[in-house]
Amino acid sequence: MAIDPEQQPISSVSREVGKSSGEISSEREPLIKENHVPENYSVVAAILPFFFPALGGLLYGYEIGATSCATISLQSPSLSGVSWYNLSSVDVGLVTSGSLYGALFGSIVAFTIADVIGRRKELILAALLFLIGALVTALAPIYSVLIIGRVTYGVSVGLAMHAAPMYIAETAPSEIRGQLVSLKEFFIVLGMVGGYGIGSLTVNILSGWRYMYATSVPLAVIMGIGMWWLPASPRWLLLRVIQGKGNVENQREAAIKSLCRLRGPAFVDSAAEQVSEILAELSVVGEDKEVTFGELFQGKCLKALIIGGGLVLFQQITGQPSVLYYAPSILQTAGFSAAGDATRVSILLGLLKLIMTGVAVVVIDRLGRRPLLLGGVGGMVVSLFLLGSYYLFFSASPVVAVVALLLYVGCYQLSFGPIGWLIISEIFPLKLRGRGLSLAVLVNFGANALVTFAFSPLKELLGAGILFCAFGVICVLSLFFIFFIVPETKGLTLEEIEAKCL
Repeated sequence: MAIDPEQQPISSVSREVGKSSGEISSEREPLIKENHVPENYSVVAAILPFFFPALGGLLYGYEIGATSCATISLQSPSLSGVSWYNLSSVDVGLVTSGSLYGALFGSIVAFTIADVIGRRKELILAALLFLIGALVTALAPIYSVLIIGRVTYGVSVGLAMHAAPMYIAETAPSEIRGQLVSLKEFFIVLGMVGGYGIGSLTVNILSGWRYMYATSVPLAVIMGIGMWWLPASPRWLLLRVIQGKGNVENQREAAIKSLCRLRGPAFVDSAAEQVSEILAELSVVGEDKEVTFGELFQGKCLKALIIGGGLVLFQQITGQPSVLYYAPSILQTAGFSAAGDATRVSILLGLLKLIMTGVAVVVIDRLGRRPLLLGGVGGMVVSLFLLGSYYLFFSASPVVAVVALLLYVGCYQLSFGPIGWLIISEIFPLKLRGRGLSLAVLVNFGANALVTFAFSPLKELLGAGILFCAFGVICVLSLFFIFFIVPETKGLTLEEIEAKCL
């Protein structure tokens, strides 16, 4: 999309955003213009601005896979390599959920500092905390230090999961933006598979859990160096101008240089025009105006918050964190007595998750959101009751547990996994989308941490069979929520979603 410089020169935008009152001129250009001109860009140049931020997703996914195996290694009298291996169910719950509590705190911090330091510096900070958290965890001499390392790593997860999608979306060429943002989610699942794989290789060696966590160190270093080398987001640079927090000409020149680096030599001639376009769009949508927290709980945004918050809440309380973190332990209980056997089956779960994520990306715009949600969650109901029935009635047939877990993972990745986050990115009105998403992220990490922490004690108190059946009942409730509350957004523009669905 390009604008006519004769109709909207940069100088006029500068005069508008430079007013002491901070008001935007009432004369506004339409956001969507005819005769769309495709952007010039280099595919090679677009790879690194995607890859380095996406490493944050890879490190997040890796932590999930590695922790599921590390809890087995930590509790082994012969292989843990520590004297405090006799962990209670609460201790294990803190190991697994410590990073999630950190992520919850990190997501709160992110929405406070993100527009002040920018996406690039936020990702550099995340890489630094990934490095510190991984080192502290891997070298922990006592249990309390281990938990400190897990929480520190979690803070970096919260920062990275906030900044990475924004940086990728703001720097990617519009023609391939959707593919790159989707690939970032794919990196998370790829990290899980990697965590399961490293865990399988090291779970049977002395202090294997230390090697599992130490593997994150080189990835964090690469991410930090890469983000230090990458330029700041040009849209963030210009957003600061619109909000009266920078010099127009200096920031404009910085944004042009940033775009040239991000898009490659083919973009040099059109960089100035693209910067003019971004400035004009920011002026039109009124990005200079602050919104209040209370507006999230009024009118259309309240309905969007119910839809989005409800989806990510059900996404977690239907058992997903427990399956990911405790898959090896569940499989050991199901009859795979050797730690190596359990973690190898966990790799199979991760590969299935990877494949089904790809399937969901391919079919979601053909079948729609609601059919995939209803069908996938329906399959989750069957799998959870099947898993509960195994523990209650069919304990002599461990294959039942494996089939149930595979069915659960596959159905989750067709439904709650990708679609929950897709809908919350679509459903909030533009003016309040950032803060609405912040609440959804807080609900997600908070529910994730609670379920992960509570699973082990509840499993000990109620038994695995009753607990998985309880998750099945919650899944049934989520089906009613999806059927009666969640709208179909396939084929609708964001403006149409706001007009028709809220």
